[in-house]
Amino acid sequence: MGSVIIAVEEKSPAARRHVRPGETLNRINGHKINDVLDYKFYAYDAHLLLELCGGGRLRFVRVNKREGEELGLTFDNYLMDDARSCANRCVFCFVDQLPAGLRDTLYFKDDDSRLSFLQGNYVTLTNMSDAELQRMIDLRLMPLNISVHSTEPELHSLLLGNKKSARALGALSRFRDAGMTMHCQIVCCPGLNDGEHLERTMSDLAALHPAVKSVSVVPVGLTKFREGLCPLTPFDSARALQTVRQVEHTGEKCLKKFGTRLFYPADELYLKAGLDVPEDAFYEGYPQLENGVGMLRLLMTQAGDALPFYHSADGALFSIATGEAAAHCLQKILDSAREKCANINGNVVAVKNEFFGSLIDVAGLITGGDLIAQLKGRDLGQRLLITKNMLRHGETVFLDDVTLDEVSRALGVTVRVVGQDGEDLIRAIFGN
Repeated sequence: MGSVIIAVEEKSPAARRHVRPGETLNRINGHKINDVLDYKFYAYDAHLLLELCGGGRLRFVRVNKREGEELGLTFDNYLMDDARSCANRCVFCFVDQLPAGLRDTLYFKDDDSRLSFLQGNYVTLTNMSDAELQRMIDLRLMPLNISVHSTEPELHSLLLGNKKSARALGALSRFRDAGMTMHCQIVCCPGLNDGEHLERTMSDLAALHPAVKSVSVVPVGLTKFREGLCPLTPFDSARALQTVRQVEHTGEKCLKKFGTRLFYPADELYLKAGLDVPEDAFYEGYPQLENGVGMLRLLMTQAGDALPFYHSADGALFSIATGEAAAHCLQKILDSAREKCANINGNVVAVKNEFFGSLIDVAGLITGGDLIAQLKGRDLGQRLLITKNMLRHGETVFLDDVTLDEVSRALGVTVRVVGQDGEDLIRAIFGN
């Protein structure tokens, strides 16, 4: 029982009471600590009684702190428990479409409600018992990010490859009745859950507003590694346009009825349809930003806001490498910067995704190997700009395990990693 403490932050409430690394935290105020959710919930109070075990001895420590102040403990496992793997066999699962030979962590499918609350991951709720659902309600874990895909039980089970998955749909109403809030996503697969099926799903989710705060509609991502998997049809421009207009139409009705459009097509759908992404006001504060909804518009808006504060560039040649989908938007930003400062000397280079296949065109899935293969021998200038989305979170490694240093050496250019903030991109364009 309990989780092992590996570090105690200096001068933290726990440090002041001499809590030590190596001890195990068992309970807080008599409540058993099973995982990180219990820890965060019960450690929120101002007055705590910690039950600790170390060296085979049990001891109790009282801690007084500000309500909501962190205790200052780091554990041997972020979740303080094992991550929960996915019980589904989704027909569109991206993990099933990965090639062999990548690092082991990429093949782990998580479907953990704790990560939905803590990190914004989308979960299906299919591997949760009634007791676990009730615990989420009792701990007031919201907003939750939930993958719905369809509200038709049989279609939902088909999409998730799980005959028992439809029971998770009942959790949506259960959360609504408990006053919980949710953000939802629909991975749209042409010929399966689009058209009239998408219409029904949107109608059912709209009926759950305001508990359902927003819904993204994202196109299915298909790699070239689909041998033996369910045949799926990619979005072409005509179908993407039809889906965008369908989602926008429903959004307009919701805007009149609820004061929010509620439904948002992903940026990818606009780009596949040959459309410009909507203006800033369309996204109503960007509730689905991490799901690829409005990311390009926000980037362009931030870049435009930052541009008046930059007046001179270093004049050095540089290149911006991105996926085929976003190249047009980045070119617009570069052109606007060049209008402001004539000596900006840069180019946008669209990199084709050979690693996963040409149907994958987003920047975040470009590999180091593709950068080297397609850009080697080209005059890239003094710096090559790439988005941090290409790299593993907090590291300098691409999806194919090629490192940032390896790309830099192979291309003979300094690679500058640019954040998702538009001002960071403008700063890099101007050479600051």
